[in-house]
This record gives sequence, C-alpha cells and structure tokens, in this order.
Amino acid sequence: MISIHPFKALRPEAQHAKKVASRPYDVLNSKEAKVEAQGNPSSFLHITKSEIDLPEDTDIHSQIVYDTAKENLDAFISRNILFRENKACYYIYQLIMNGKSQTGLVCGSSVDDYEKDKIKKHEFTRPEKEQDRINHIKTSGAQTGNVFLAYKNVDEIDNIIDDWKKTHSPVYDFVADDKIQHSIWIVNDDATIKKISTTFKTQVPCTYIADGHHRAASAAKVRKALGDKATNGADIFLTTLFPSNQLYIMDYNRVVKDLNGLSVEELINKIEVKFTIEKAAKAVSPAQLHEFGMYLDKQWYTLTSKEGTYTTDPIGILDISILSDNILDPILGIKDQRTDKRIDFVGGIRGLGELEKRVDSGEMAIAFSLHPVTIQQLFDIADSGNVMPPKSTWFEPKLRDGLLTHLIYS
Repeated sequence: MISIHPFKALRPEAQHAKKVASRPYDVLNSKEAKVEAQGNPSSFLHITKSEIDLPEDTDIHSQIVYDTAKENLDAFISRNILFRENKACYYIYQLIMNGKSQTGLVCGSSVDDYEKDKIKKHEFTRPEKEQDRINHIKTSGAQTGNVFLAYKNVDEIDNIIDDWKKTHSPVYDFVADDKIQHSIWIVNDDATIKKISTTFKTQVPCTYIADGHHRAASAAKVRKALGDKATNGADIFLTTLFPSNQLYIMDYNRVVKDLNGLSVEELINKIEVKFTIEKAAKAVSPAQLHEFGMYLDKQWYTLTSKEGTYTTDPIGILDISILSDNILDPILGIKDQRTDKRIDFVGGIRGLGELEKRVDSGEMAIAFSLHPVTIQQLFDIADSGNVMPPKSTWFEPKLRDGLLTHLIYS
C-alpha cells in the first residue's frame, strides 16, 4: 500500500492568493510568462519562470536563472507574501471548470514508493527536462510544481474529504482569469490527518502519475544527488491525489507540416485502406474510441477504423497508436513523434478551431482530432508496465503553482 504524508506548506497569505497563483511553468514559454506576470510582482512565475526577470538573451537553463528563482522565493517570504505553515497538514484542492468540479488531496507522496513503482508511470521522461527541475529544486530548496496523481476511488476517502468541505470554510476561494475556480481547505485536525493517512495506507495499493512525470523523476533524483545531505523533506514530493471518478481527460490532437510528398487524393486513397472516410460539414470531435477527425484543404473528414486494423493489447488499442501505426508512420513518414520536427501537438483545451487555424495559415498541412484516452486505459497501461505514446493525455483544469509549495531543506 502507498504512504502519504501531511506537510508544512509554504503558501500565500489569503489576500495575496489570487495574485500569487500562476499557471504551471511547463504550459508557458518565457515570453508568455513575462506577459502574464507583467505588472504583478506577486506572481509565482517570478519563481517558476525566473528568466522573466533577466535579460531576454539569458539561457533559461543557466545557473543564474535558478539563483534568481531562489532570490525571488526568499523575497516573497521576507515581504510576507508567503509564509510557512506551523504544523504538517493535508490540503483539499477543488477546481471548477465549466460547471464541472473535481477535488483532490494535496500531500507529500513517498519517494520510496516512486522508486518501488507503487506510484506507476505511463510516459518516458526527457533528460533535459528532468535536469531543469533538478537544478530548480536543488537551488531553490523548493518543490514548486505539483505532481498530479490518480487513484482508484475509495468511498471512505471520498466521505472524509466531502465531510471536511461541508463543515469548514476554504482558506482560498477565487476565480482565476481563465474562469476556473480554485478553492483550498486546510485539514489541520490531528485525528482527521491520522485517519486520512491510515485509510490510504490500508486501502490504496498504488497511485498513477496523470501529469508530472518529469517533476516526480526530478524529486527522486534530487534526493539521490543529495545523498547524506538529504533531509526528511527530500523523502517526499508535492502531489495532489484525485480519485478516478472525478478525473477529466481531454483530447490531445496532432498537426503535421506536410503530406510527405502526396497529393490530397493520393493521401485519401491510402487512408481508405484501413479507415472508412466521410466528409463532414463541421469540425469533427470524435464521438467514440477508434473514430478520428481529419482536416486538410479546408475540409473536415470523419475517419473510422476498420475491424482488424489494430491490436487489442493495452498499447495497440489506443487511438494514438492506431493513428500512428496506420497513418502517421506508413503514410506520412512520422517514425518517432517525440523527435520528428514535422509533427506538433495541440491540447484539447485550445479547441478544434486551433487545428483549423494552424492548417489554414499554411503552417501545417493536415490535422487530426482524437477521442480522449480514458482513465481506465491509462490504468491498464501503467499496470501492464507499458508506456503510452508521447502526448497521449491532456488533463484539465490545471493546478495553480504557488498556492502550496513543499520545502525540502527544513
């Protein structure tokens, strides 16, 4: 069974929470972060994307960036924007987007559990992205990025969290500029803290990384790198655990720069071997698994996989595998989606209009819309020890950075 731990969060004073809270560091580039933080000296982006306070030609992976993050974090504390909780607590984090609510438990998850694969993975990580987070954590002494974990829901845990929300007021409750509501409750009662810890330890055999593979891997490598210098704070990493019955996975779509030397007619003829193709009068949001939208030459099509054109193992049955095995690789020549510069990925939060925009502009030649991966598919792949193709899942809404931070050195 898994071990979770309360922790003393570094968090904003209530009056600063909305200004501090920032979108995750990895969904913004440096220019976007600079614009978003403009005029807001309390934005946590000054810590997670500290290059915004340095000259534009600064290498974002240089040590001065991490040193600046540490300086800014210390300044936030000295200015009383952030303070450290005086006791280890659990935190309940609720997000509401478009009327849909999901609630998770913010806690410290065990690095030992991660290394023993009790915290299951479904993606490969990239060394350069890991190293960036390792440097940020070691220099700042803080885990600023939250790892989004899922678990198969347990009624007793649901009831504990629901009862706390009903009988206590949130310490933070605001609607961000993107219209997503963020509410956080502090669970500081010793008996309830013990009950939560015990229930997870006795009823939850494993958790699954939904979003944050690089952050989790980096936390484990920081502890290893510190060796004898590691404190107890390095034994856990910042996570939010969501029950599977509340998770919302969005589509993660593809755009490709060219047709690999084919005409539109030649392309369609090749695709028709393994898919039925029908012209569509509007943008296609696939209604079911194994159905795809395709947009090229200002026309949408619905593609439906023919029987016998894909396998039924946990990886082969994924729509992105079907698309890759039957179109992207053999027809469009995309052999490795992680490294091929001809393909790009568009999160479902941007909408199908973004696919049309990128093709109509001439930047891309063709776009594919996919049905979202199901949470059961994610569990099946992680349980089987397999790894999903890159960019398979897009979780929304995103947790905000800065509201709850874990310090590893004290």
